[in-house]
Amino acid sequence: MRRGGGGGGGGGGDRYRNPCLTMHQPWASLLVHGIKRIEGRSWPAPITGRIWIHAAAKVPEPDTIKAMEDFYREIYAVNGITDIKFPDHYPVSRLLGCVEVVGCVKSEELVCWDEVPESVRLEGLTQFCWLCENPQKLLVPFEMRGYQGVYNLEKRIYDAAIRGLRAVKGPLPVKFPLPDPSNPFSLKPGSLSSYKTSSKSSEPGHSSSVSAAIAGAKAAATQFSKKDQSQSNHEIRKHNDQNFEMNHPSGTRHILPQEMDTRMSSFTNDTVPAKNSLDQQAHIGVGGNSRSYTLEANGGSSSHPGAPSHKLFAAALKGLSSK
Repeated sequence: MRRGGGGGGGGGGDRYRNPCLTMHQPWASLLVHGIKRIEGRSWPAPITGRIWIHAAAKVPEPDTIKAMEDFYREIYAVNGITDIKFPDHYPVSRLLGCVEVVGCVKSEELVCWDEVPESVRLEGLTQFCWLCENPQKLLVPFEMRGYQGVYNLEKRIYDAAIRGLRAVKGPLPVKFPLPDPSNPFSLKPGSLSSYKTSSKSSEPGHSSSVSAAIAGAKAAATQFSKKDQSQSNHEIRKHNDQNFEMNHPSGTRHILPQEMDTRMSSFTNDTVPAKNSLDQQAHIGVGGNSRSYTLEANGGSSSHPGAPSHKLFAAALKGLSSK
């Protein structure tokens, strides 16, 4: 498999063995069926390579499905593709298949990238665009629980899933050209800045039907935008913690009370926070007169036995109230 390897996580180091992402429907199935080639997020892709796609538990509204199917009909028509086979149904709480993330660029770079089809450029509706190739779907999607952020697929699930994959050919498959052919990880935010500066127009003119379809797709996605922003903040904290761990081998740092409030608010989401997606949150205590919190990093990554215990947070709050 090109770029990043077949095992997934080629650009994510040892942190992710078999990375998986839980997505809402209909976006999850559209990605696995090769119709959707850009996975839009408000945070950059943490890995390069294979990523498994899991459908969240929320049943999609018919209007949402229609809006997204109309969106893809319109943007593919720009490239002369009018025969699109959409999924017959959009299952929830199921592992659906996988794609290969070959890179990540910013939206303003993608929309000016004239080396890819215009329909791909029209998918750049969010801040960060994960570039996806080689979709594969499971012959029989099977039930599993999803988690927040990118997490490791349990080994027993991976062992069963890897045998049931079938390659999918989308309406217009794309191979994203590398800015540096010698570097398989060269597609990253900022790597296409030359296209942005050389382009005469970053926003090409659209027909009224394409503009309406784009507006409909944006409206369909806004129902999840608050949660995605919460995940964006979480991924930024995780990135900062990783940088700290590299510079402080003891693995201990202080967290301000307002940051603890933000961490606790993440538990309101309908997916279970992944153990290895919570900034290696192994121990929390009250430290010193500064009323700051202490976090001891738990190195490495693991799959999910379930949600972290809320007793950790109760203990921290009890310590605060006694001050």
